[in-house]
Amino acid sequence: MEWVQDVKLHLIAKGIRATIEASVDDKLVDEVQMANAIIFIRRHIHDAIQIKYLVEEDPRTLWLSLADFFDHQKDIYLLEARHDLQHLRFQEFKSMNEYNSEVSKIGSMLKFCKMELTELDFLEKTYSTFHATNIVLHQEYRA
Repeated sequence: MEWVQDVKLHLIAKGIRATIEASVDDKLVDEVQMANAIIFIRRHIHDAIQIKYLVEEDPRTLWLSLADFFDHQKDIYLLEARHDLQHLRFQEFKSMNEYNSEVSKIGSMLKFCKMELTELDFLEKTYSTFHATNIVLHQEYRA
């Protein structure tokens, strides 16, 4: 996913992002721009899949083919983030900062996967992980 963002930013910097996007208002993209985009994308994909897409000459078609090939990545990240959230326990961390850091990491991954949780959701998760002996704290914090 980082790769996708890096490629988009590089194509923007070179002024050739239009080569991978659907044409709007009949923007014409010249052959030099298309060649630069295809060269850049090919140089930055793994050798094993470079050969698979060697015959592609259109950067948009290549971009969409790669997106289709790797589209399942967000599903994997979402499953992992949900698993991490489900197994997150406040008492397993040495400090509040460590816990907050992990909650932030999980929240960012969920947001990336288009599943945002509210601050209240995370607070409820934290409260639900309090040990039974701390039920008074649990009730005080909820009030």
